[in-house]
Order: sequence, then C-alpha cells, then structure tokens
Amino acid sequence: MLAELFAAAAHGCRDRSPLTQRLLNDAAEDLRLGGVTARIMAGSERDREGSVPGLRFAGAVHRLVLEGRAPELAKHYPSVGGQPHLPTLWEDALPALKAHADLLRYRIGATVVQTNEPGRSAPLYGGLMVAAQEAAKAASRHVPFCVRLLEVGASGGLNLRPHHVGYRLDDGTVLGDPDSLLVLDAEWTGRPPADLGHRLRVVGRAGCDLNPVDVSTEDGRLHLSSFVWADQLGRWNRLRDALDLAATDPVKVDRSAGPEWLAKQLARVERDVLTVVWHSVVWQYVSPADRAMGRAVLADAAAKATPTTPLALLVFEPRRADDTYRFELLLKLWPAGISLNLGYGEGHGTPFTWNVTPWE
Repeated sequence: MLAELFAAAAHGCRDRSPLTQRLLNDAAEDLRLGGVTARIMAGSERDREGSVPGLRFAGAVHRLVLEGRAPELAKHYPSVGGQPHLPTLWEDALPALKAHADLLRYRIGATVVQTNEPGRSAPLYGGLMVAAQEAAKAASRHVPFCVRLLEVGASGGLNLRPHHVGYRLDDGTVLGDPDSLLVLDAEWTGRPPADLGHRLRVVGRAGCDLNPVDVSTEDGRLHLSSFVWADQLGRWNRLRDALDLAATDPVKVDRSAGPEWLAKQLARVERDVLTVVWHSVVWQYVSPADRAMGRAVLADAAAKATPTTPLALLVFEPRRADDTYRFELLLKLWPAGISLNLGYGEGHGTPFTWNVTPWE
C-alpha cells in the first residue's frame, strides 16, 4: 500500500517536477523490494492517502540536501545550484538515505506536509476585494468593508499579509503594494468582479494550525523550504521573498485545532468590519469529525451575521472535475446570501482563471 501511495504522489508531480517524480518512483520500487526506503518508512506503513507519505519522504530528503548532509545528491538539486541527471539520481541518493536513515525516519514520522504557498495570496487578494465590495453593496455602503482575516491551517502564516504583497498583472499594472519585498506575477486570465482601484484594508489578522511553523527561526524556514519541489525555482524564489517579508511583518500562528480556535475568534464580533474565514489546500488533511465541527461553528456565526457585522468564507481547495481535480476559489457571504465560485487555478495559486459561476 505504501509503495502505491509513493507512486501516486509521483504521478501528481508529472510535468511539474521531474526530479521529485523520479525520486518517488524509484523510492516506490525500492519499497517493493524491501530496500532502505522500507527502513526509513518503518512505522508509516498504514499511513492514509491524505497524509501524503511520499511527499513527506521527498521533503525530508530535500532537507538533507539543504543542510549540506548529502553532497552527492545535492548536484541534482537546483535549489542548491545543482542540475538534475535523472538516470543517476537514485544511485546518488542511496548513500545519503543509508547514512541518515534514522534521522529521515524520525523526521517523516514527526512532521506533516507544510506547503505554505505564498502564490495563493494572488487569488486570495482578488477574492477579498470581491468579498469586501459585495458585502458593502448588500449593506448599501459606498465604500468596501475593512477586512479581518482568519486563516485555518495557516502553517507559517505567509498568506496572512495579502495587503502587503504586490500583484503584477499582464499589462504591467501592480496591485497591492508595488514596493513589497514580495511581488507576484499573478498570471490572471480575466479579472475578479471587483473595482481593483479600491484599496484593500486589512484591520485584523490571525491564524491557527495544528503544527504551526515559526518562520522567524532557521528551523522553520528550512522546514517550509524542504517541501518546495527543488526543480521549481520560481516557487523557491517566491518562498524566499515571502519569508523575508514575514520577517518585517510578523504574525503569530496559534497552535490549535481549527474548530476550537475558530469558535473563539468568531465569538468576538467587530462592527463595520467584514470577518473572512480563509483556508487553502487544508481540507484533505482535516478529519471528518473536525470538518463537521468546523461547519457547525461557521453556521452558528453565519446565523448571527448582520449587514454591519458581515461574515465571509473564502476557500481555495481541490474539487473533483471529471476524472481529476482542480483548485477552485469559493466565496460565501452572510447575511447577503451570496455564494460564488470565483474561478480556478493551479494548486500553488498561479496561474488563475477568473470565471464566476454559482457555488453549488
């Protein structure tokens, strides 16, 4: 079963990270043969699909490279200046896997995948603009609401500062903060149904995670960096910039389960502020019990929302489309009763296509 999960993870990397795909395919075969990968994954044999053991393995191996513990393997990793040569990748990986098997097993067993993708701030920014303006229309206001942003599954909190990021459009226009340390190429097809000339005003931010990452530490930075596929240098550079931005604008992420934390946050109501509950590529990691509890907490708060204390849910999550999945940006607004599918994009946030339809 574990070998099949590795192979499935490898398939998910196809056309996007040949290095990770090859590493995981070779590791899957090594698992079937009872090689060193079986020793490394001991204790994880019954992991469920949602815990993505293959990506935990790839992240742990990448971290060895980033720490300078695997010099032969490093020559294949562009994140440290290498150039992949896939036919010899596994041969060069084996010495590091054997030398650090115990460390790898510990890290794989003790961690969860943390892909705190700053690129997701691009669709989030557009979605927040739509939400703030639609809530204002429903309340007969002439200016958009200020936003209070609450992120469930926030990881290191890199997407809790969307108003401090610049978003470069295809015509050269930069929305948000053009002087930011992080300027994203939004890669938008179409535009969000909002007046982009308005300024997004964020007056409160908070986040929670079962395993928050402290991005002010070297360990935290390494942890997040290890889960970026090493041959995707665009993502790698984006994360570097996002971590630098976070150092200038700290936001604490609370260690807490989502439903409990959200209930406490939503118990405090702020007048003339739109409270937005946000999460991205988190749902697959949440237990069915916590999903049900989270829905109940949100439903209770939605029932109490008023035109002057509106509430929104804005999520970027994979949804099944035919025989595959695509990542869709979904918005609900209370008490306005608005429910929209704003569009779809890559799991890392860019590129993104704005295509507004009802959220069914």
